[in-house]
Amino acid sequence: MHKALAFVFDILQTFVLAAAIFVIVYLFLLQPNMIKGASMETNFFDGDYILTEKVMYRFREPKRGEVVVFQSPSRPDVDYVKRIIGLPGETISLTDGVIYINDVPLDEEYQPTSETSAGRFLSSGEEFTVPSGTFFVMGDNRTHSSDSREFGTVALEDIRGRAVLRYWPLNRFGNISTPTYAVAAE
Repeated sequence: MHKALAFVFDILQTFVLAAAIFVIVYLFLLQPNMIKGASMETNFFDGDYILTEKVMYRFREPKRGEVVVFQSPSRPDVDYVKRIIGLPGETISLTDGVIYINDVPLDEEYQPTSETSAGRFLSSGEEFTVPSGTFFVMGDNRTHSSDSREFGTVALEDIRGRAVLRYWPLNRFGNISTPTYAVAAE
């Protein structure tokens, strides 16, 4: 009887330790997210699962091209997944379907189409300077994305983390890389 009780206690102890580790990792280090909708196609699809790390931006600013998860500007209970396009202090403009950063066209090799449409916040032909502490984000599928063209910039404190790994579906399992860009003032 004593051995059986010790065995049950060991199992409970292991379960509590595993649960504590899971909670710490989930709250402070990593968080799973599901892609919802078509705004990040053709790089991420509806139903893909990604892992978001929540620590890096405590030590450095987000970089252009990183895929981030952030709190929706209109619905705090909803997270969006978009790519950082503009950094604080940069001037963003949209002319003839091309995004310019500090008057240099943004070359995005991951984009299936080079044409980008305007939105309520950023109209074609307008210039906008990204305020300090905020970031201009866009979905990869520009024609089907509600992003900074519609709702403006995203504050650093609203960014939950950086997408680092796609873990589902398994046939697209892998690290999420950040593209390099040839733009001024990077």
